[in-house]
Amino acid sequence: MDAATVAQRRTSRPRADALRNRERIVAAAREMFVEFGAEVPFDEIARRAGVGNATLYRHFPDREALVREVVCSVMDGTSELAEAALAEEGDAFAALRRFVHAAADERVGALCPMLSGSFDKHHPDLLAARERIEALVEALMERARRAGQLRSDVAVGDLMVALSQLTRPLPGTGCLGMDRFVHRHLQLFLDGLQAPARSELPGTAATLEDLRRPD
Repeated sequence: MDAATVAQRRTSRPRADALRNRERIVAAAREMFVEFGAEVPFDEIARRAGVGNATLYRHFPDREALVREVVCSVMDGTSELAEAALAEEGDAFAALRRFVHAAADERVGALCPMLSGSFDKHHPDLLAARERIEALVEALMERARRAGQLRSDVAVGDLMVALSQLTRPLPGTGCLGMDRFVHRHLQLFLDGLQAPARSELPGTAATLEDLRRPD
């Protein structure tokens, strides 16, 4: 390898301190988006991250770039939880239950308001993260379905709607104390997913395409 190639790789590779700053910014933004909503001032995010405003803007030139990074970070973390549940749980429904409770702690419900408005839902990074988590959730549900543990009239969309709704309240509402009820209500929901079904659900199973379709 010639000296020019080595030099190019060194300059293109982010420095360790730059990576740490980026991670701190994303972590701080995620916390503040959950607490106050996606419109929280950048200088407040920088202050919580322990970096200067110039550092924040160097990594994220506008709000959409930061919001997208936070959303992708949460989805990637949730995907890793799904992969762990699939790999480590022998019982199919136990794997699904483990994933749902773990995903709740990732605060996936707080993502929904950030995906509205002019946000670019078709950015390649976002699409890749979304496709990964959707495939893993489908794998968890299909495994439980094949085992006869998951009722047959539910789909991935049903699970994602419930998970997003039950992991709220919306950021900025001042109702964060409601968090202590989240896992209790998720368990009630999961009990309702188990086969044999105790009732007939109205309507049809919600697919992911249904969730993306405008009203």
